[in-house]
Order: sequence, then structure tokens, then C-alpha cells
Amino acid sequence: MRSFPLGRLALAAAIEGPPDLILLDINIPEMNGYEVCERLKSTEGLRDIPVIFLSALNEIQDKVKGFQSGAVDYISKPFQFEEVHARVDLHLKLHDLQRTLKLQNERLEEAVAARTLELAEANQRLTILDRSKSEFLTLISHEFRTPLNGILGVGELILDAMPATEENSELKAMFERSRRRILSILEDALLLTQIDVKGEQFRSAPISLHTALTRATEHTREFAESRRVTLTAPPAGLGQVLADENLLVRALQALLETAVKFSEEGETVRLAGDVSGESQRVIIESRGRTILVPALPKFFDLFSIAEALTPGGDLGVGPPLAYRILSLFGGSVSVQNREPAGIRLTISLRNAAPPKSGAR
Repeated sequence: MRSFPLGRLALAAAIEGPPDLILLDINIPEMNGYEVCERLKSTEGLRDIPVIFLSALNEIQDKVKGFQSGAVDYISKPFQFEEVHARVDLHLKLHDLQRTLKLQNERLEEAVAARTLELAEANQRLTILDRSKSEFLTLISHEFRTPLNGILGVGELILDAMPATEENSELKAMFERSRRRILSILEDALLLTQIDVKGEQFRSAPISLHTALTRATEHTREFAESRRVTLTAPPAGLGQVLADENLLVRALQALLETAVKFSEEGETVRLAGDVSGESQRVIIESRGRTILVPALPKFFDLFSIAEALTPGGDLGVGPPLAYRILSLFGGSVSVQNREPAGIRLTISLRNAAPPKSGAR
């Protein structure tokens, strides 16, 4: 406990050794209590010290001025010691809590800053890894193509030189299916990587869903005929949706091929569509085979492509590729088994915004 008769002496002492709390009179020589309090509150290192006025001035305006100058409390004279002791004790505890809270906040800010730095560094590493993955797959695709072109070219020459027999025709057909399969996997793997790493570069625009579905059906028709499966014509009445047309055609083709693989010979893959609110749906139905119930939840999982989900052949990366493409444009696709045996693929896409009135 230290006392000073003049405000300037109290300020000098507070600067040398900041106290935990200050009891301050108002009517003191040279500099009144209001001025002393204001000086304290404007001085770095002293502004947080709680100040309690002790004064014979007990008018409302005196108390208001005391609080305006920065005091935390005001006690009028004459006073009771017990009251002063209780208020001093209260404000010391509050001040101690404030200091503790401030220290905790500073530590929290340091922890947040450190964590933010860690996350930024981790994000930078992930960006580098994503770029490396994309570059690696591009390189692998390019390097695969060079020897593949040689192998496939030599294979074609050998098959062309073979006598035209039924057995050799079957070998040629098998070779052609395998060639297309290898090249399709390479293209789809690269496209998947581009979507994962550079998805924001693909822009959506209003396109005709009927046109996209027609193109996809045409691309799938030869594959369907090789399986002796028929495709119905795309449904009429479909409007415009938001997507990239080439990517949407690839997604629809992948799902049509999937439906063909779940079809028995002689069956038909049926297409239907409808417009509902802000979205349009395309429904693809096959008849012949169903998906094993445990495999349904992971049907569009990239890591389930090697599982034998259908006797019609493995599904490759078609379903996960279609799922990623549709998600890229705010769409979705789901699958379910049908009765009689078959599957239903339900595709949902966002409607394109209608043109403004007066627009051509």
C-alpha cells in the first residue's frame, strides 16, 4: 500500500511499478483526480489498472464524470471501511480474471496462428501432390500410348495377315474390344484426375439435355449391339440444363453402358425423363441382372471398380466418372435394383435459368 499527495507523484510511481488497483480522490492539488485518471487510461501499461474514486463529491454529475474518465467504481465520503474493503476485493478479483482471460486469449491466438500456418503448409503440400499426381498420370498416359501404339499396330498387322476364318474373326473382335477397353480406361483415368485437381476450370452453361442424351445414345449404340441389347430413343420434352456438353455426354454414355452390362441379351435399355421444379431427371432402366445388396452403397466408389458386380463384365471407372462429372455441375445420380431383375439409374440435373423477358 503506497499513498501520494500529488497526482504527478502517483503517476510517476505507477510507471515505475504498476499497482494492482488505485484509490483516487478528486480534490487534490495541481491535477485533480479526473485528470489523473485520464492520464492513467492514456498511458500504455497503466490503462488496465482499475481505478476507484473516493470523494466527498456525491452529485450525480460528479459520479458520471468519474466513470467517463475511466474509473471502475465510485465511493462517496463519508464511507464505511467494510464497504471499501469489499469493493476493493471485488475489483481486484475482476482484474485478476481479466488478466487471466487476456493471457488465455493471447495463447489461443498464438495456437490459432500456429495451426493456421500448419494448415497452410499442409494445403501447399496437398496442392503440390495434386499437381504431381496430375502430371504423373498425364506422363503415364503419354508413355503408355507410345508402346501401346506399337503393340496394337503390330497386333492389327498380324491379325490382318491371318486367313479369314471364323476363329480368326473372333480373335479380331476380341482384340478390338481389348484395344478400346485399354484406351477408354486411360482416357477416363485422366479425366477423373482433371476433375479432382482442376474441377473449377470446367464451366457450366445452358445446354440441351435432349441433344446430350441423343449423342450419348449414339456413342453407346455400337456397344449395345455387340451385347445384343437395344436402346430406346431419348425422351422428348427435355429442356436445358447447366453443364459442359462434352462432359455430360461422357457421363450419360458411361451410365448407358453400365445399364447395358446389367442387361440380358435381347433386352432393351429404356430411357425416360421429366422436369420437376428446379431440376430435370433422366431415368435409365435395364432388365436382366441386379446389383448385390452389399455393393449398392459403394456402386459409385472409385475403389470398387475391380469387384465383380455383374456377370456382364467389370464396370471400370464408368460409374465413378459419371458421378464426379454430374457432381461437378450440381447434379447427382443414384442406383437401385428393380423387380423383375434389373437396375434403375436416376440422373438429376439443374435446370438452366430461363431467359429474361425481352431477351432473344
